[in-house]
Amino acid sequence: MKKTLKLISAACLVLLISAFTISKTTVIDGYKIGDLAEDFSLKNIDGKMVSLADYKDAKGYIVTFTCNTCPFAVAYEDRIIALDKKYADKGYPVIAIMPNDTNLKPDDDLNAMKERANEKGFTFPYLIDKNQTVYPKYGATKTPHMFVLQKTKKGNVVKYIGAIDDNYKDASAVTTKYVEDAVNALLKGEDIKEKETKAIGCSIKVAKTNSSYD
Repeated sequence: MKKTLKLISAACLVLLISAFTISKTTVIDGYKIGDLAEDFSLKNIDGKMVSLADYKDAKGYIVTFTCNTCPFAVAYEDRIIALDKKYADKGYPVIAIMPNDTNLKPDDDLNAMKERANEKGFTFPYLIDKNQTVYPKYGATKTPHMFVLQKTKKGNVVKYIGAIDDNYKDASAVTTKYVEDAVNALLKGEDIKEKETKAIGCSIKVAKTNSSYD
């Protein structure tokens, strides 16, 4: 009996250590409100590399992690296009990043991204996070996942994180436009009322060899 209890205890200990190890390698601890977001250099659908620094006249950025294959992302495409049309000229352009592992989601590869962007008439860059190194820094977990950054002398400050609005199913039924409210507040020099909301969408598809986000 004692031997059995020892074996059970040992097995539980192994499971506990394994669970701890897994959680240490898979939990994303990304940017928080007020953090400075690092710049990046990612390939656009036109083959050119794009960085935030390329936008010399920007006051900030509306960064969205999105893709072709997630129904939530597809449902929000027109609203993301509308955000860019409304705010790009005011200094807050949309920067779209596709974070999925294309081995797991081949319909999210660069050629498919280009086709989708042309089909929808994207007015913003559509970048691929091929090595899956950018989205973990942001702490993005869903498609779509929104981040509003404000350009300052110190760097690009994270001012809003979360959803685009409060109704992914029906744009006409939206009562609170989180991203618009955040950008409008920044443009007016006011404080953002809702700085963080829960992103609603599909989980970002991660390569197993990338689980530690090295």
